[in-house]
Formats: sequence, structure tokens, C-alpha cells
Amino acid sequence: MRRVVITGMGIYSCIGKNLSEVKESLYNGTSGIVFDQKRKDFGYRSPLTGMVEEPNLKGFLSRRERISMGEEATYAYVATLEALENAKIDQDFLDTNEVGILYGNDSTARSVIESVDKIRSKVDTTLVGSGAIFKAMNSTVTMNLSTIFRLTGVNFTISAACASGSHAIGMAYQLIRSGLQDMIVCGGAQEINELAMGSFDGLGVFSTNQDSTKASRPFDKDRDGLVPSGGGATLIVESYESAIKRGAPILGEIVGYGFSSNGEHISTPNIEGPSRAMIKALSQANLKANQIDYVNAHATSTPVGDANEAKAILGVFGENGPYISSTKSMTGHECWMAGASEVIYSMLMMEHSFVAPNINLENPDEDAAKLNLVNKTLNKKIDVFLSNSFGFGGTNSALIIKKVS
Repeated sequence: MRRVVITGMGIYSCIGKNLSEVKESLYNGTSGIVFDQKRKDFGYRSPLTGMVEEPNLKGFLSRRERISMGEEATYAYVATLEALENAKIDQDFLDTNEVGILYGNDSTARSVIESVDKIRSKVDTTLVGSGAIFKAMNSTVTMNLSTIFRLTGVNFTISAACASGSHAIGMAYQLIRSGLQDMIVCGGAQEINELAMGSFDGLGVFSTNQDSTKASRPFDKDRDGLVPSGGGATLIVESYESAIKRGAPILGEIVGYGFSSNGEHISTPNIEGPSRAMIKALSQANLKANQIDYVNAHATSTPVGDANEAKAILGVFGENGPYISSTKSMTGHECWMAGASEVIYSMLMMEHSFVAPNINLENPDEDAAKLNLVNKTLNKKIDVFLSNSFGFGGTNSALIIKKVS
């Protein structure tokens, strides 16, 4: 089995449009949550969201390329440009080497609604536009990016709710580890528009806190729900041999990927499923629990979800476990993107030797109080971290990444 490393990263997030901006926000504990009037006017009970503007790609792509891309695909494209540059990969390299793409995405709500509305109003399907089908398919990100960058390796989308981005990295790790691919572009993307999250809001799981920057409060006893968010996050994952051969910067090594299914309620998480995923990741990494320096918790700021994850982490790591925080306290829940973006957030902490704070953590609840939670930025060397991602349907993913000395 081959070693698998990360050589490039790119991020387009509500806390920064590039790696440098995001690092500063993480270190300073800056929230990216805002009040969105469109949501209020649309009938949302919770008008809060993480927000980024849709990038203008006119200077980068032709009209033919742009008309096939929905909101989430544009975020992914910008993140991928930064990741490729970060990894020192140009188009000549992509043209002469087999590079794959695996991306997490689980909705294209705005693109679907806009195309159906156009047909409904015109009563003529021919007027919907030639790019509509490619914007509306769940595989829109991999479909567009593989075409734009002329990729010739593995090419498919991972749809696994809020664990999509994490599973995409995990699958890339497995394919490269087994020798089936040398390099894969992977990550996650999430649309932010008000059309995408209405049914989610209707479940009553979003925070109604009047203070947007205080609304996302993972592990705090006064939390009242999550805050939706989105953007794009891309990692370049390749074999150690490939990275050494081309003199690439090695940012970290993926050493464990654990996964599981709860097999119970479709939306309510349990304790056993996440525990199994973490234990599997530790086993594959051949690491003991006390060798993990930091855990980026999935913790979305929901009452049941955070409590059950706290119990799962406590069961795996014990009361004297690793430092823990949820970056969702700053970003909100980036859904299909979260599993990839949170690996990047943790990678930036590892690179710059700090643990980002779990902001808004004023009074940890009974379960969280037993964990080694960080509520203020901690200057601390990180050699190995674990990142949790869980999703509707009971899908769980845990990734372990270590620094390469």
C-alpha cells in the first residue's frame, strides 16, 4: 500500500476567499455568519447564513464553459485554481498525466428550480438553454471541472449529505493507496442561495438567535440550532512517490479513513456510528487515541447532535483526550463542503501551529464539559489531527492526517 499525501489546497469560504484570508479568520476567531434579507422575505424562520459572493468567471472561462456551471461549481472552480497553484501544477502537467477528480456535492437546487420555472413560464422546453442539464445534475462539479481542466482519471461525485466532502477525500486516499491512481483533485462544494435550504429550515433545526455572529455555538448549552453556509474546498491528493518525483510541497499525509452507517434514524445521529468511524480511522492509521493532537469536531450546534458526538469522542479518547474545537462556530455548517473545508482548516492550524477556537462556547453542556475544548486561540504544535464528518441517513466519516517531517 502506497503512502498518500496532500500537496495542494484551495478554499472559497465565508471566512475567506483564499488560504491566507481563512488562516487569519481561524486564528482570530472571526465569524462569517450574516443576516440574509432574502431568507427573511422568502419565509424562513431563520434568516442567518454564512455568505460568499458568487465569483465572476468572465476573465477565466468562455461563455460556453460558464453556462454549464451552477453556483456550487463556480465555488469549486475558484478553490481548485488555488489548489493547483498551491500544488505547483499547471495545465501542461494535467494534459500529460492521468489525474482524477472526486468531489462531494448533494444538491443543485437553484439550477433545477430556475430551469423548471423557465419551462413552466414559456411552456417550451427548447428555451431552457443548452447548459441547464449540466447545471442541474448532482455531478455538476466533477462534470464541469473534469472538462475544463481536461482530466483523464477517475471522475465521479460523492453524494453523502454532510459527509460528502470527507468521503471524497477518503475515497481518493483509498484509490491512490491501492495504486489505481497517482493523483486526484478532491473536495466539496455547497450552494448558499435561499432556494437550497428552505426544507431544511422547515425542520426547525436552524438557529433563531438574533445575533448572527453568536448563533452558531457548538457544544454550548444555550445552542438552539445550526446555521447553514457553503462555498468550495479543494485538495490535491497524490502518492508520496508522485509528489517526490515532481518536487511538490508535501503539506500532510493522510493515514486513516474510517467510515460507518448508523443504521437507525434518518436524521437523528447516534453515538455508536461515529465511534466506529473514529476507531476504524485510528486502526487504519495504526495510531493510539493518545497520539491524536487535535480533533475538528463535526458539531453543528444542534442539541442532540453535539451531545452525541461529545459522548462518542469521550468514549474513544477518554477524559484526557486531544484538544477539540468545531470550526463551524465560525463558518456555520457548510454541509456538502464541510468535510473537505474542515480538513483544510485543520491543515492550516497544523501548518501554523495553533488550534482555532470554538467561539461562542460560554457554558459547555454536561457532555461537552468532559472534553478538552478550546474556546480561545491556542498556540500549539499539531502533528496529527482527526476530522469528523457526519450526515443525514447516518453516514459517518473520520479522516486522520499527520505532518510529514
